[in-house]
Amino acid sequence: MSSPVSPLSPTPTPRPPGEFQELKIVSHSTLFYWWPVWALGFVLGLWSLVDGHHMVIVPKGTKVEVGRTVTGLDNTYDLLVVPQGKLQDTSEPHYHISANKGNGVFFIIIMLVVIVITNVPLRGLWSVVVLVTVVLLSIIFGLAGWWESILTALDRLHVYINAAGYLVFSSILLVAWLLVFLVFDSQIYMVFTPGQLRVHEEIGGGESAYDTAGMIIQKQRNDLFRHWILGLGSGDLLVTTSGATAHHFNLPNVLFVGHKVKLIEDMLREKPVVQR
Repeated sequence: MSSPVSPLSPTPTPRPPGEFQELKIVSHSTLFYWWPVWALGFVLGLWSLVDGHHMVIVPKGTKVEVGRTVTGLDNTYDLLVVPQGKLQDTSEPHYHISANKGNGVFFIIIMLVVIVITNVPLRGLWSVVVLVTVVLLSIIFGLAGWWESILTALDRLHVYINAAGYLVFSSILLVAWLLVFLVFDSQIYMVFTPGQLRVHEEIGGGESAYDTAGMIIQKQRNDLFRHWILGLGSGDLLVTTSGATAHHFNLPNVLFVGHKVKLIEDMLREKPVVQR
């Protein structure tokens, strides 16, 4: 958390000509933190394409025949025997899939973790408590010998998703992520200039201007999982104006909030000069 900017703070060295005279701060939605899901989906989708295995959909009553001889072929083959008239797709197998049974499980776990982190904020002490609890439980499970049973149970859990499932889901999520990140999020922002703050709080609304004299700038970056792990150093920006009718603004999920707060503080120390 940064402290209020004091009016007695020394004036920094004037900026060279051409350096920015305004700083725009954009608030992002929690969808920003979903980037690991679509990124992992593309990786597993490409893995499924190059793995060399195919998925076959067969009807009820299909039997496996091992080491059978096929007329007109020299070698013996393992066959799937389908009841006559029940096979709907008679084309060659074309559903690409990975034989690794852990890929689907891993993808679902990551998606569930992101859902929990983005919807259940764990700020301050809570994030430390959760982290310590996970570490302690891992140690306890290891000493009790429970991890072997847990891993054995997970090894028996098969979740298969074909390449199209990964790629279609990840592509739609990526398009939504880009639209929100590049278009909709940019409609909620603050613009700092020497001596003035302009705030745009909602899509379709107007801007409000405030004097920066006595303004308090704070940053909150105390959610270990959301701000540091998924947000790559993001945080919440809190601004309180001065005066009898002080206004409080909270811009959540600001990228690189620490660096931007430093730039804001440097800018607030400057006073606009009017030339006559």
